[in-house]
Amino acid sequence: KRYEGERLSLGERIRDCLADILVRRKMKARFGGRLKAMVSGGAALNYEVGVYFTALGLRILQGYGQTEFAPVVACNPPQDCRIDTVGKPLAGVEIRIAADGEILVRGEATMTGYWQDEAATKAALADGWLHTGDVGVIDADGYLRITDRKKDIIVLSGGDNVSPARVEGMLTLQPEIAQAMVYGDRHPHLVALLVPEEPFVEQWAKEQGKQADLAVLSQDPAFRQTIAAGVERANAMLSNLEKIRKFEIAEAPFTPENQMLTVSMKIRRHKIREVYGDAMEQLFE
Repeated sequence: KRYEGERLSLGERIRDCLADILVRRKMKARFGGRLKAMVSGGAALNYEVGVYFTALGLRILQGYGQTEFAPVVACNPPQDCRIDTVGKPLAGVEIRIAADGEILVRGEATMTGYWQDEAATKAALADGWLHTGDVGVIDADGYLRITDRKKDIIVLSGGDNVSPARVEGMLTLQPEIAQAMVYGDRHPHLVALLVPEEPFVEQWAKEQGKQADLAVLSQDPAFRQTIAAGVERANAMLSNLEKIRKFEIAEAPFTPENQMLTVSMKIRRHKIREVYGDAMEQLFE
């Protein structure tokens, strides 16, 4: 509430002071006691996660960049951090938003091209701007907000655009769900493929006297009902277009070894579709 500028009651102000003494000082000490800020990059920082760290007294400055831009484009300033954005462009960096929402970047840090790949270079550096492949908006104060990857945007059959990253972020905030992939391009609504949290699976199986095997539990009605409760909590924070109507449970986690996850821990949608595409299509029947 304090971060979002809301008025705190007397009781909340007292608890806030107690949190400084009992929690935040200890957390800062764990990081050496002199930590000014941490920078988050590589993937979008979920707003709730950012606020959680802020509440612990640990400042996180979300930034944004690409290898093709050597490598930082923007970052939040310490004096005015806005968790739901990646901040303002650094000095000497220009950003504009294309008609289709793609983020375009220009500056001295722009690459000269991809090694021995003229076609890819020409596509990426069209009109003197680096086409990032990311979609975003710039607010009135010049802060950049990333909404999704251009190629990942889901277009529903009614023509509405949905950002899967936002929905997946809400799903994976739930204690039952470790990984998620949202699916629904050219369909009337969204469905999801979910990977449950391993500790949750083990605990649930132990309590129920069942084997902690995802391949088996994915078909267990009681287990599916428990996962469905997590999906419903996520749905409560999403718009009608973003809500998950049905889901399937993966038989194994997404990992770099099975090629469903990159080494930087991003899901590889096309690889996941190769394995689970038919099962996800059946959710629309």
